[in-house]
Amino acid sequence: MITFRTRLDRYLSQQLEIPRGNMRLILAQGRVMVNGEVAKSIHQVVDKFSRVEFDGRLLSADAPRYIMLNKPKGVVSATRDDHHTTVIDLLPGNNNDDLHLVGRLDFNTTGLVLLTNDGHWSRRLTQPETKVPKHYRVWLERPVTDDYIEAFANGIYFAYEGVTTRPASLKIISPFEVKVVLEEGRYHQIKRMFGHFNNKVVDLHREAIGDLTLDSSLPQGRSRSLTAAEVQRLTISVC
Repeated sequence: MITFRTRLDRYLSQQLEIPRGNMRLILAQGRVMVNGEVAKSIHQVVDKFSRVEFDGRLLSADAPRYIMLNKPKGVVSATRDDHHTTVIDLLPGNNNDDLHLVGRLDFNTTGLVLLTNDGHWSRRLTQPETKVPKHYRVWLERPVTDDYIEAFANGIYFAYEGVTTRPASLKIISPFEVKVVLEEGRYHQIKRMFGHFNNKVVDLHREAIGDLTLDSSLPQGRSRSLTAAEVQRLTISVC
């Protein structure tokens, strides 16, 4: 199996134990197929999800998996934990060892979590420069006023790190309930931003990542695969 993106000639050389210098001739003879098409170039890049065949023999084929989970409270955003239920524990079946999280949610935060075995896809979604917005519903202990909106838009200074948060959107739904949209994910960021006003977050729920909204028909603790359209929509949003 291919574990990373690599050139076709390098991959074939490793799999077939044939010198890389022989690969041009092998490809010219039409003996290699990649994703159902005859391979033409030794420079072609393949990854773990490429279907590679040599003389009709399958060398590599793995299916990408993209999963939406509605995380409940009291579940750890991790693949393994000795003391608590993890998001992986909530998934059906036993073939989930290759999955990892695309970002995390705090222990008592609920809502949308993404899992995948496609490391390239998850890196593109989580790297800071892509600025993928995350949408949250927040319930507070004390009433929220209009000055919160300006403070979130300007960014709030975190003294411990010596940084100011990126501009964030805040919409007041009711005195004790707001919607927040962030383009970053610092440690306990939303709780700390409201902590700037000495206002405790009572409940926190992630509704969406980018253009992908949590399926309203998905009960807490349940999951489903993303559709091809959902994967493409998220992928396009970070291009």
